[in-house]
Amino acid sequence: MSEKKLHVLSWRKVVKALNKRGFVVLRQRGSHISMASADGKRRTIIPRHDEIKPGTLLDIIQQAGLTKEEFIELVD
Repeated sequence: MSEKKLHVLSWRKVVKALNKRGFVVLRQRGSHISMASADGKRRTIIPRHDEIKPGTLLDIIQQAGLTKEEFIELVD
């Protein structure tokens, strides 16, 4: 079984994927977007960059309480 890898993504794709999982935008300040889960238990900050690197994506995924595989499915 081959493992899918994270690639560089835009902030728009990350926000769209998290929206599918029930996250909502709380606010935007400067170049960062604050998002929270519908129940308010999880929060994450998305840098508003055209390219978000895999290491940063892993941090966002962890803060959102997702696995890498779950996140990749949301993006696809």
